[in-house]
Amino acid sequence: MKKLNHALIRSTLLLALFFLFAARLSAHCDTMDGPVVATARVALEKGDVTPVLKWVRPEDERQIRSAFARTIGVRAAGREARELADTWFFETLVRVHRAGERAPYTGLEPAGTPIEPSIILADKALATGDSAELVRAISGSIADGIRDRFAKAAVAKKHAEESVTKGREFVAAYVEFTHYVERLGTDATSAASARAHGEPQASPAHKH
Repeated sequence: MKKLNHALIRSTLLLALFFLFAARLSAHCDTMDGPVVATARVALEKGDVTPVLKWVRPEDERQIRSAFARTIGVRAAGREARELADTWFFETLVRVHRAGERAPYTGLEPAGTPIEPSIILADKALATGDSAELVRAISGSIADGIRDRFAKAAVAKKHAEESVTKGREFVAAYVEFTHYVERLGTDATSAASARAHGEPQASPAHKH
């Protein structure tokens, strides 16, 4: 039973990890240093729109092809025109990409915008083909979050019947603990269900 519980906890952590990074990566795409703009730069230099099409839905492909063609045409007018055209295309591509995820677009973050260490690890994992460091980091953070909230709730529970004030302190700790676990469980099962049915996962509105 203990082995089964450990396996279940590990599965939940990994699924929560998957869902978390699916959301975070979409926000990372809003930066000038992000993967969408990086792909767009390569496409413009090669004069081939194909690499960027993976970032948009099939129904948005025509719009991106048109924007790319216009950008290529304007780039020939000189350095200043090229810079303006490139920036316009980056913004258009990222905006359409975000819309495809049913997420808001508030503009491109400039180059050098701080990126969360977890995102750096996510990119590193993809670059190296090894997710071990990423899994350790995020699983550890999630486990620490559970342990911390559990410990506070457990201590508060011991004194919950001493007074109304102590009881309320326990309830506050209990709510924080159970809601945290509930969010992890919901995210994990939502990610697993979406993957099982081949459904796209919508990105939340928050950004980092």
